[in-house]
This record gives sequence, structure tokens and C-alpha cells, in this order.
Amino acid sequence: MSSREVLSTEQRRGAFSSRKVFIFAAIGSAVGLGNIWRFPYVAYENGGGAFILPYLIALLTAGIPFLLLDYALGHRTRGSAPLAFRRMKKGTEWLGWWQVGICFVIAVYYAAILAWALRYTLFSVDKEWGADPNAFFGEKFLQGTPASDGITLDFIPGLLVPLGIVWAATLLVMALGVQKGVGATSVVFIPVLIAAFLILVVTALTLDGAMSGLDALFTPNWSALGHTSVWAAAYSQIFFSLSIGFGIMITYSSYVGKKTDMTGSGLVVGFANSSFEILCGIGVFSALGFMAQAQGVAVDKVADGGIGLAFVAFPTIINEAPAGALIGILFFGSLILAGFTSLVSILEVVISAIRDKFEMTRIGATLAVCAPAAVVSIFFFSTSSALHVLDIADNFINKFGILFVAVVSMVVLAWVVRALPVFTEHLDRYGSVSVKGWWTVLVAVVTPLSLGFVLVDEFRATIDEPYGGHPSWMLNTFGWGIAGAVIVLGVLASLVKWRPETSMELPPAAPDPASSTSATPTEEANR
Repeated sequence: MSSREVLSTEQRRGAFSSRKVFIFAAIGSAVGLGNIWRFPYVAYENGGGAFILPYLIALLTAGIPFLLLDYALGHRTRGSAPLAFRRMKKGTEWLGWWQVGICFVIAVYYAAILAWALRYTLFSVDKEWGADPNAFFGEKFLQGTPASDGITLDFIPGLLVPLGIVWAATLLVMALGVQKGVGATSVVFIPVLIAAFLILVVTALTLDGAMSGLDALFTPNWSALGHTSVWAAAYSQIFFSLSIGFGIMITYSSYVGKKTDMTGSGLVVGFANSSFEILCGIGVFSALGFMAQAQGVAVDKVADGGIGLAFVAFPTIINEAPAGALIGILFFGSLILAGFTSLVSILEVVISAIRDKFEMTRIGATLAVCAPAAVVSIFFFSTSSALHVLDIADNFINKFGILFVAVVSMVVLAWVVRALPVFTEHLDRYGSVSVKGWWTVLVAVVTPLSLGFVLVDEFRATIDEPYGGHPSWMLNTFGWGIAGAVIVLGVLASLVKWRPETSMELPPAAPDPASSTSATPTEEANR
């Protein structure tokens, strides 16, 4: 393929206008719902202040190295996840489609949480949840039924309408393209998100009891470092929060100029994500400290993770805190901003893959992906069974989807494809931080062993004790079934022939800086 043909292909795929836009988009993907409600609770449960040590070690030994692996794969191959693997070695394309399948599943239920956050932002104004937020969330808002009752398809207008709004907004942004949609959304939303959460943190720090909440979060329990579960939790948190291992960063890195500093960008994204997580911990536990003092109980009696923190604990705080409406709007508004930028990045993986495989227009691919995703999302998550299905799907696709494909991908790229020397040379060519030596050891040995341990440990725990007390048929359908289905569909998708015009060869590498005498304005902007 000639350089002119490569250029025209990249123009059709779309691109970020600059390195800055790429970094904002990558941060927008990494900073999601899990940062706001998952990290504070995980840190608290795993040693408090002492957890910061394994957390930072996990960031440096697994998070950033794998992030750079995703960057190298996408940036060198200039393709979506399936095309990137296919260009590296025939027979590995199915790994990319496995990642695409994972993203589709996550998008389907991620939109539901955004819809809930949208409603709760409005509820915050007049505290519509009343004196018992727990009963309101489960019985009135979700109108939940016991899992033993099976799947019920009683549609709930309070869920259907906001979910429709979320998908309409998502469809519009995705149709606008890489720069005007994905990039522009991130450039606007991420600064607004940071500003909103800073205001929330400052407000929470002024509440009575805030310091007791921070003491609970940051008081180190050094004995916890001797437990393997704490280290497993640290690696899991870093992995989930950085959006690595399931095609997002492969796709995003394929949209930036060939002379972009990818190693420097990776460090910015990695540390920005972790800094925001720590900021979230300060804000959330300041508020939980106030709640504990108001109720006359210890912080561990009100600290809860996941859905409970977002839609039960925080409404309780809002009921009792001065300026509660402001706290509610800032908190749930932050969930919307963080979640929307992540949802956009997740869907971009699927749309990019479809466009590469079938040479569809941007709007055509957007409709082909978002329309069925919206239908499935509305079918399952605007009904009274929404919470059960979401809980199971989220747990299994994260643990036995993302972690599993990540370990397999690393092993294949390092030991089967033998791609690490090529990637090292590519990253070092224009990178501001050299990866030669240390990065190869981490990606080929340390990171897969660490994540493999986490995966085996989670598998053993899930087999010993079925997740969440849900009935076996639901776990087998929406848990193990979905985790296995994305693998099967990945293999089947890889059997579909590419359009003849798509080159399976690696595009020309960026010229050596020493021999490069000039650059176009676009290349200069992308540096």
C-alpha cells in the first residue's frame, strides 16, 4: 500500500486534531464511574493509607506498562483493535474482536447507570427520595423484584425516558466523529468535571465530621500489606480504572499523528487518572465522615461501595448536609460527565472496528452499533430486573472478560508474536521517556503474572461462593454466559473476510527524527 493510500485510509477513519485532544480523550475514558465510587471504598477496605503503596506499585508495574502496550499496538498499526492484531500476526485478530464484544456489553449497561445519575441529579433539587433513600432506590425508583422471580419485562417510565435521552445524546456525539464528537466532548467535559468535583471536595471538607472520614480512609493499616488480597485489589483497581486491555486505548492511539510522544502521553494519562481517584477519595470520605457523625455511628457503618454509595449513601448525606442540593447536583452531575466520556470511548472501539472491517460511513457504523445497543439496553435496563442483570453482567465481564483478555493479549504479543522489540523501538522513536529494557520485562513477565494471579484468585472465589447470592441460572446466563459468548463471537467475527481494499500489512513507520527535516502543520500539532 502506498503512503497516499495509507493517508486516505486514515482520513476516512478520522483523527484527533492534536496530542492535547488525544490526552483529554484518554483521560476522559480512564476517569469514569469506578473512580468516583469504587476507588474510595477499595482503598478503605484494603488498608486505608497503607493501600496507597500497593496501588502506586500496581500503577508503575502494571497500569502504565500495559497502557503503553495498548498505545504501541494502536499507534504502530494505525487500526482498530481487530485490525491492529491482524496486522501484527495472522490468527490473532480474534483477540481484537473479543475486546470489541466486551465493549459492546459494557456500553449496554453503562448507559443505564448514566440514566440513573441523570434522574438523581434532578432528584437532588428537592430530595425526592425522602427520608429512606434505600427503600426509594430499590422499591420506588427501580421497582425491583427478587431475583428468584426471574426476568420481568415490566417497563418503568422513570427508567425508560432517561435511558432514551442518554442513548440519543450518545448517538449524536458518536455520529459527529473522532474530533468533532469524541475529542470535542472530552476537551469540554473533563475540565468541567474536575472543576465540579473540586467544588464538591471543598464543600465536603467543610462539613462537621469530615476529618473523621479522612482519618478512616487514610489511617494506614500496615498489617494489611501482608495479605495477597490487598495486592490483588490494587492491581484490579488500576487495571479497571485506566481503561486498558479492552481496545479503547488501541483505538484512540490509532487516531493521533505518527510523531506523537506516546510515552509522555501515557505518563500524563496514568498519573492524572490516579490523582483524580485520590481526589475522589477525599471528597467521598469527607461526606461519609459527616454522615457517620450525624447518625452517631462509625464510618465503617455508612461506608458502602458501588451502587450503594452512589444512590443510597450520598442521598442520605444530602438529606442531612447544609447545601445538600448543591452537593447532590455536583456529585451526580460528576457521575454523568465522567460516565459519558467513558461511554463514548467504549462505543468508539466497536464503531472503529466495524468501519475498518466493512468500510462503512461514520453515520452508518454509528447506527449499526448504537441502535442495537440501545434496544438491548432499554429492553433489559428499563425494567424491574435492571439491577440484578446489571450487577451480574458488570462483575463477570470485568473479572472474566477484561482481565482474561488482557492476560492472553500480553502473552500472545510478547511470546507468540514477539512484538515487544518492534514496539520498544516505536515508542522510543518520538517518546520523551525511554522504555528500553524495563518495559519489556514488565509487560512480558511481571504484569501477566500479577494479573494472572488476580484472575485465578477471583475465579476460585467465584466458584467457592456464587456471586451475590444470585440463582445459578442468572449467573450462568448473564455472568458466565456473556463472558463466554464474547470469546465465541470474537472467533466467529475473525472468520469474516476483510474487504479487499484493506491492507493487512503494517503501515510505514514514522521517519527517524534524525532524518526528518520538516513536518506538516498537522504533524507539528500532534507532537
